[in-house]
Amino acid sequence: MHTLSHPATGEWLLVDERHVQRVGAGEPPAADRTVELPGTTIIPGFVDAHVHLTGTGVHESGPPVDTVRSADELLDLLRGAAGERAGPLFAHGFDETTWDRPVLPTVEDLNGVSQLPVVVVRTDGHICLANRGAIDAAGVGDLPGLERDADGVPTGVLRREANWALQRWYHEQLGAHEVEELQLRAASVAASRGVTSVHEMAVPGARGSRDFEVLMGHRSRLPVDVIPYVATTEIPYVMDYGLPRIGGDLSLDGSIGARTAHLSEPYEGDEDTGVAYHGDEDLSEFFHNAHLAGLQVAVHAIGDAAIEQALACWDRVYGALDSRNRRHFRARRHRIEHFEMPGQDQVERAANLGLAISVQPGFDAAWGHPGAMYEQRLGPERAVRMNPFRTLLARGMAVGGGSDSPVTPLDPMAGILAAQGHHEGFERLGREEAVRLFTRGGSLIANLEDKKGTLEPGMQADFAAYERDPLETEELDDLRPVLTVSLGREVFAR
Repeated sequence: MHTLSHPATGEWLLVDERHVQRVGAGEPPAADRTVELPGTTIIPGFVDAHVHLTGTGVHESGPPVDTVRSADELLDLLRGAAGERAGPLFAHGFDETTWDRPVLPTVEDLNGVSQLPVVVVRTDGHICLANRGAIDAAGVGDLPGLERDADGVPTGVLRREANWALQRWYHEQLGAHEVEELQLRAASVAASRGVTSVHEMAVPGARGSRDFEVLMGHRSRLPVDVIPYVATTEIPYVMDYGLPRIGGDLSLDGSIGARTAHLSEPYEGDEDTGVAYHGDEDLSEFFHNAHLAGLQVAVHAIGDAAIEQALACWDRVYGALDSRNRRHFRARRHRIEHFEMPGQDQVERAANLGLAISVQPGFDAAWGHPGAMYEQRLGPERAVRMNPFRTLLARGMAVGGGSDSPVTPLDPMAGILAAQGHHEGFERLGREEAVRLFTRGGSLIANLEDKKGTLEPGMQADFAAYERDPLETEELDDLRPVLTVSLGREVFAR
């Protein structure tokens, strides 16, 4: 047993291996080891409800393309990085909506970076740029989504199937040990920021099935507790691993930035309404079969049309159940990831179905302010209604916060600040509400509230100690834990 004590206040926490055994004040109980943490505040470990571990590792170890502010800067950075590599160059994180001139480099520009394959993925993952070497090596020249000019020549921009296939080609070149190292690097970043559990969104379509299989092989050795969701409709595959969940980042549409999120009205200055990746019949059948198999189902839906498709298909499943099974349905908390663009009616229907919502406040911080990406893509009227955090909580819904790392940083403090600073004043959360979004909220939407999210006897020993109280301090930007404990293990200390 371990005791963590606060000598000044007399408060203590007794940990018995993986669980909290007792919480109290006064003289701490006898234990095999006592850890004194004077001047600190201990809070439940943060839960990041939407993470891509391998992608985060790639982002952390690659050239910092998220810092560039023009196509020329991007090309200069890539040339420097290519000169240090003997193989393909893969980078993640550019966002042309923050550039002085949002004009993407051409395939000729990218050919000039290196004769070897060069792939640069947009921050949201739904567009990549590639030179001819990468397009040819990955064999994606005939796939939908490979953009071509008027003469039929590839422009270097890939969306949809071509984008996912090219990213999958790169990740399948990595050795199993390299994948382990990337996942470990990401999990270590999480632990260093007070995160004790992540909901891993495995995407076989973009990284291959081996990426998930490698993760399962060393999941128990990672410094944070990993809750896997697999973006597949193959129910037996997931059940063979004994997982109670399926889907996660199973995309019903794309992203606003890539103009592939599925909208009911066209994008600003465009006639396109984005992409629907699944037909209604196939999606309803998948929802029905997965629910009957006892699985919690999660899907990615950003645009209002994609959200409508998810709700309509869940309505069909719910309507076919008797009253007893409807109660079980609501208790399952099937979830929608992102849910960025719902109308008020859609919020009500999702609440009535008992759906859980995974939100990413960092999206609003990056793209929600006037003149930023939401307004560029959607116009001001639609942009102002994005990401209605308070509205969801006010309807009594289970809502958890995540980063979608590497899209936004794997940093709960950044997420808390983003939730507090929502572009629409009405939707802003208070500090305590924002902290709960990334603690209790993350446990609720994974149906783990009996194990995580609070520090009570019998709960898993997931917590972090801070020199300043995250609930009280004015400055959160640089706040990092002095100690992080996940499942009773000290996984980070400074």
